[in-house]
Amino acid sequence: MSNGAVLVLSGPSGAGKSTIIDLASDKIGDYYFSVSTTTRAPRDGEVHGRDYFFATKEEFERDIKEGNFLEYAEVHGNYYGTSLKPVLEALKNGKLVIFDIDVQGHRLVREALGDIVVSAFITPPSLKELERRLKSRRSDDLEIINKRLKNAKEEIKAIDEYDFVIINDDANIAAKEFIAIASAARNRMDSKRAKDFIKKWLNG
Repeated sequence: MSNGAVLVLSGPSGAGKSTIIDLASDKIGDYYFSVSTTTRAPRDGEVHGRDYFFATKEEFERDIKEGNFLEYAEVHGNYYGTSLKPVLEALKNGKLVIFDIDVQGHRLVREALGDIVVSAFITPPSLKELERRLKSRRSDDLEIINKRLKNAKEEIKAIDEYDFVIINDDANIAAKEFIAIASAARNRMDSKRAKDFIKKWLNG
């Protein structure tokens, strides 16, 4: 079946989501990685349109009013959101749409898109290991790291809202688990797909 599917990934900053996707990217078929729009400043090496779409607060708030976001949230004083048009286009073309969004975003996407959504929470094995990773990458100051750790303590409480959990202790093992989950997302029998299949099966 060529229907598109949605795979939502959440987890604390520093969990290794980007690394896992990079390791698995050539084994999960045709996919569209949903690039978020944000009002925060770009970090060193980040590219507009690849890592994020960078926008001003005014531009972002205008898009909110015009209904152009599938979901959006304010995190650490900045807006983050998912533009709707490219997501719908990718689904129409039968692609696996991958989201990297927070717990709040996951709830909103599930509410908006229903049972085509499969989700996975990616986390290091412990809070202590997350702190070690955040400090070792040296991209944020201590205040930001502490905010991220505080946020992670809240997000972990929502882990039971997800279909799958990936404990990223070894990136290669985590990537294999991610590949299996991506396959499950593609093959999930949501209600629309089930109706189409039954109709085809009965008349075949």
